[in-house]
Amino acid sequence: MGFGASARADCALKRESRGVTMIVLRDHYLNVMTFGPPMRPIFVELFGLLVGLDQEWRAQGATDDEISLAAFGFDRIKRYHVPANTGLLGGSETLVEETEEHVIAIDRYGRRTRLCKKSASIPHPLDYPVKDMDSWLKIKPRYVFSEERFGRDWAAAAARARQEGALIVVSIPGAFDEPRQLMGEENLCLAFYEQPELVHDILGAIADTASSVLDRVTRQVRVDVLSVHEDLAGKSGPLIGPAQVAEFVRPYFRRIWDMMRERGARVFQMDSDGNMEPVIPALLECGINSILPVEPAAGMDMVALRRKYGNRLAMMGGIDKHVLRRTKAEIQAELEYKMQPLMRNGGTVFGLDHRIPNGTPLENYRFYVRTAREILGLEPDPERGWERAAF
Repeated sequence: MGFGASARADCALKRESRGVTMIVLRDHYLNVMTFGPPMRPIFVELFGLLVGLDQEWRAQGATDDEISLAAFGFDRIKRYHVPANTGLLGGSETLVEETEEHVIAIDRYGRRTRLCKKSASIPHPLDYPVKDMDSWLKIKPRYVFSEERFGRDWAAAAARARQEGALIVVSIPGAFDEPRQLMGEENLCLAFYEQPELVHDILGAIADTASSVLDRVTRQVRVDVLSVHEDLAGKSGPLIGPAQVAEFVRPYFRRIWDMMRERGARVFQMDSDGNMEPVIPALLECGINSILPVEPAAGMDMVALRRKYGNRLAMMGGIDKHVLRRTKAEIQAELEYKMQPLMRNGGTVFGLDHRIPNGTPLENYRFYVRTAREILGLEPDPERGWERAAF
């Protein structure tokens, strides 16, 4: 399956120090993600290598360009993330202890964290600043609106980026994720029942500031994508149900999204691992119309979701990362299923459902990329380059 001259016009080639890279411009991305006329499919790597895989691949003869993923020529979505802070303001990380095994630090929330160097890329909090209303009120001033929330010359920079064809992106704190950062998962889940007034106050403060910040942003530049990070689900299902989404999440999300949609935003994208199926209908009511990374190991099947929700739900990712550690026949079958014509008719940016896992043979990864490009009808010898595609 090839693509025509009009689709080619929505891509650009940009010369950089290490070669030439395929750039997907705003109109192309938005056309795909809003189910517009058929265009050249977009093929990306969302997150990159898991910690330690680079060493495995070097032992298998990988080149530097393969380790950096530049050799595989993934599409790069040209985007500009407006430097407008809608969440926690201020704070910095303080190193407490570092060994060959771990890093102990105090993060910007004031939490003591531990990072295991050999197996993780995200520090694990060892404590949390909010336990009740009194402790929340101590940190609440850091969520209040102020001029410090805007980067220098942000409006001019955003306008230039848009003129150059970049996708304009803004983000808001997660309705589940931000309280979780403050309280921890267990305490937050209990608070929905035992301290609902606390959760409402946290989300109300965040909504007030996010609304004020993005009201100013959208009055000066047209934003295309509203992005929110949640990670509100695990393998067995979400950590909150439709009732909690309706009571706590929807008022916040609709307040922000309704304003942004009226001013031209097209995509409201949520990042969450795990099985979100039980709350997808409730999230659609919140305005969410795009999700990533659509994790198969948690039971998320992008083809089944497309058949169920049609053009109400776009997706990024969805290809089982674990299949790369199996046979080439299984890789081929996964790609033929996930890249079938139904999925190529808009609403999908194709890629693995998260980081490339340890134990993935380099030859299997090469086969995966080559086969995917063949099925999608993309250039067999792509221009070199890569950058993280997840917003």
